[in-house]
Amino acid sequence: MRIPRFYCPQLGQSQTVMALPESVHRHAVQVLRLKAGAPVRLFDGQGRELEATLSLVERKRSEVQLDRELDIQSESPLDITLLQGISRGERMDFAIQKAVELGVKTIMPVVTERCNVQLSKERAEKRLKHWQGVLTSACEQSGRAYMPELSPVTTLDEAMTVTADDLKLVLDPQAQQRFHSLPQPQTLTLLIGPEGGLSDDEISQAQQADFTAVQFGPRILRTETAAVAALAVVQTLWGDLG
Repeated sequence: MRIPRFYCPQLGQSQTVMALPESVHRHAVQVLRLKAGAPVRLFDGQGRELEATLSLVERKRSEVQLDRELDIQSESPLDITLLQGISRGERMDFAIQKAVELGVKTIMPVVTERCNVQLSKERAEKRLKHWQGVLTSACEQSGRAYMPELSPVTTLDEAMTVTADDLKLVLDPQAQQRFHSLPQPQTLTLLIGPEGGLSDDEISQAQQADFTAVQFGPRILRTETAAVAALAVVQTLWGDLG
């Protein structure tokens, strides 16, 4: 039986009993219907994870008995930053969810020329809050003890100036370079366009910022598929898959 995991940034160093945060209580008790005595795992997003037992379950609150600390080794040796062109609704959610599962360290939502999503400041903040929820759920599900960073929505110009990794890649169906011919990096930035892809000018702009254009097959992939496929490739070549 799989033991439920919950993100608890308030996890203290010296506690033996802890009241669950309201959101965790709702998920554990009202959604999963866990009862007193049920085993759970709590992690703080900074590498610390503990086994725990639900010791008190009430309608509006619950407590856990903190037990053994675990040594979780679930982070990839490859430090990946994903610059993801913003796409609509479930496509963006899917890309973020799978990026977390595939070990990305930082996700940066990027506004590009062909984005079909218009974000005011207020709407961008709401989207970020929603994406943070997607990210947290994916981290809980995938067994990662470290919470990936979700950066604020940014422009492509700004995104390309904040990355200084060993290798910077931009997906381009017209590129001649393939992943397997590239040198092994320790840090990697991956730029993926939205629905409709990046424009020729944006790909040229990326190359001028020291991004290498790469492609990985004869088929054109949707943005959310491209993110999953590219991350699986780089983690297999240089990370911890395969």
